[in-house]
Amino acid sequence: MSTYSPPQTWIWDDENGGVFASINRPIAGSTHEKALPVGKHPLQLYSQGTPNGVKVTVLLEELLAAGHDAEYDAWLIRINDGDQFGSGFVELNPNSKIPALMDHSTGSRVFESGAILLYLAEKFSAFLPASGPGRTEALNWLFWLQGSAPYLGGGFGHFYAYAPEKFEYPINRYSMEVKRQLDVLDRNLSSRRYLAGNEYTIADMATAPWYGRTVQGFSYNAGEFLDVDIYKNVIRWMDEISERPAYKRGAMVNRTSGAPEEQLRERHAASDFDTKTQDQVG
Repeated sequence: MSTYSPPQTWIWDDENGGVFASINRPIAGSTHEKALPVGKHPLQLYSQGTPNGVKVTVLLEELLAAGHDAEYDAWLIRINDGDQFGSGFVELNPNSKIPALMDHSTGSRVFESGAILLYLAEKFSAFLPASGPGRTEALNWLFWLQGSAPYLGGGFGHFYAYAPEKFEYPINRYSMEVKRQLDVLDRNLSSRRYLAGNEYTIADMATAPWYGRTVQGFSYNAGEFLDVDIYKNVIRWMDEISERPAYKRGAMVNRTSGAPEEQLRERHAASDFDTKTQDQVG
């Protein structure tokens, strides 16, 4: 097997990078002028239904289900088309990653999915204890997810599913880490209903689209490879969360793959779930 010897100075080859070569680049900033659309609600979300995007739409739907005035417009940002490099989006999030939120009631832009969850939980005083050990524990697990998920997505997912060539070392390296992370979750959930205790929090909403979907076998078609059936407590936890009506709705918003009836490309009102899914609009 040939080995790679790094050059003295790395040079970007825009033809290298697998399926994401067209949108990955070593520089920031916009590539084209494009203003962001603005709907009628104070909360304007710009996203796509990836695990990071689903975190936020689940919370927004949970807030609405709990009776909070959290109506929102969700606009689709097609990341494979480079929408995140439009000038309006870059102004909202200089890191050019979804999701990004604009709260016109406060004039606040919020980017990074964990920051959006925390912002909304504090804004509506919901799904996060206001103080004390419960709040600290929920934040422990929220930030555990934020630090751990790149190993599952950018690490394991990339080399197992997306890299143009399969290499044993990175697949083994990230498989080991993902299984260690799943074991961390499984041990924690052996004595708790939810990640931070008996209360459903933003930590659960952040983690379910990543590790919950993984134990259900949906992430990278790698359920058998990772032997996910052994993580019984994570499966029990995800089975409960995935049956929540608000979770089901949130998982549909800005989604561009899967069954047409489960894709709501844009969301501007609660009625859109009944009238504007892809099976109805084509």
